[in-house]
Amino acid sequence: MRMQENGNNITKNSSIQKKKQKNTSDRKDSAFSVEQYNMGTHRIGRISSIITLVLLVGAPFLIGIYLHAMPDLSAAAKGFLSVGLIWTVSSVVEFLVYTPMLGSGGGYLAFITGNLINMKIPCAMNARDIAGTKAGTTENEIISTLSIATSSLVTIAVLALGVLLLQPLQPVLQSQTLAPAFENVVPALFGAMAWQYYRRNLRLAVIPLAVMTVLFILVPSLTAQTSMMILPSGALSILLAWLEYRKKKTEIHKSTSEGRNMK
Repeated sequence: MRMQENGNNITKNSSIQKKKQKNTSDRKDSAFSVEQYNMGTHRIGRISSIITLVLLVGAPFLIGIYLHAMPDLSAAAKGFLSVGLIWTVSSVVEFLVYTPMLGSGGGYLAFITGNLINMKIPCAMNARDIAGTKAGTTENEIISTLSIATSSLVTIAVLALGVLLLQPLQPVLQSQTLAPAFENVVPALFGAMAWQYYRRNLRLAVIPLAVMTVLFILVPSLTAQTSMMILPSGALSILLAWLEYRKKKTEIHKSTSEGRNMK
């Protein structure tokens, strides 16, 4: 009987150990799947970025070879130097600002398909607010990737439809009555999107907005460099948030010290 009980105990212990090992392996597999997803995202993103870069740069040369009219490389280099340096800085600033918000998958999609400020960023921010995810999490990575992919597909579909209907709708699109509406689409979009963030902390929103507005009024040429001005306005917001944090921390420390003294 004792030998039978010992055998049963050994069998139970072995089954428990197998269950623990299975649970551990399942956890490892789930952790590995996230890592595998990130590795696959970077691999596909890098390959797609290289292909897109080759297509964009190679298109003028391919057209030149086909039409026997190669572009003047010296003139192209001079034209690039006149605007390329400004856009290089702007691209670096946009990468540093938007990549933490979008994640790796959303970042690759957004920078490849373009139109970040007008379409991709508002779409990703709206999807994140609806899903209730936080920046820097795996959930936000998936949500931003899905939202930007959907935005890109919808944009392609709308553009294809617009190309097909361009000729019939040309009189309507060139109408003087609708011209003011088309000129204010982007300000209206960002005004509506901005309020849901401004209302969370009006002080952090109003002060940088007022400073940038006054700066653009005093120096009108800066309106052509709005991407570069994201850096100083963002730095001002971070500084104000840090000062507010220090103030609240000092108030909490002071109230805690007063409570201890009263005891």
